[in-house]
Amino acid sequence: MNQPLPPIPRPIRSYVLRQGRISHAQQRAYDSLLPRFGIPYQAARFDPSQAFGRSAPTVLEIGFGMGESTAQIAQSRPDLNFIGVEVHTPGVGSLLKQIEESGLSNVRVIQHDAVEVLQHMIGENTLTGVHIFFPDPWPKLRHHKRRLIQPDFVRLIASRLQPGGYLHAATDWEAYAEHILTTLSQEPLLENTTDAYATRPDYRPLTKFEQRGLKLGHGVWDIVFRKRASP
Repeated sequence: MNQPLPPIPRPIRSYVLRQGRISHAQQRAYDSLLPRFGIPYQAARFDPSQAFGRSAPTVLEIGFGMGESTAQIAQSRPDLNFIGVEVHTPGVGSLLKQIEESGLSNVRVIQHDAVEVLQHMIGENTLTGVHIFFPDPWPKLRHHKRRLIQPDFVRLIASRLQPGGYLHAATDWEAYAEHILTTLSQEPLLENTTDAYATRPDYRPLTKFEQRGLKLGHGVWDIVFRKRASP
């Protein structure tokens, strides 16, 4: 049975909504393209095949930032459907602009809190993959409670993955990488695809920020887990 999990308590969110500057091009894309490529949030399950006009394996990306990686991955994998979830309007406008410029038909956008999207809109055992690239590390100890990747959230993600589906997280903060690795390892529905950290999969492109960091000797850690075939 596709029973919803109990609501995750949300006294603290993993993001802070800021006004942010939005360019004219991003605003134009937001206004003109969101009705076409956006999926309105609803507190009810939705059918990805209806949203995309086809049935295909579906990957959910949480917090896609300005959407460069999302667009590149979607362009390289036309066989997959991609749903990007982001709360910040400039980022949504940026990805919509790239969707138009690249002629992408396999990307849809939900501008809403990812926890509520997973809780209410995504059915159990439906996702092929979940991407969480460079979430806010909230490095100060007093802010660790704001980190997105926590046990309850990982359990929610795992419930939405198909058996064999994957969760791929990446971060450039070593302490957060250790936290993610520990948290995912403690989830019984998931298993690591390697002994510890994974080699960056070919599908995840290097961002300009990441390339600059690597040149300066900064590390980047990829963590890839899969949902077990059976609990």
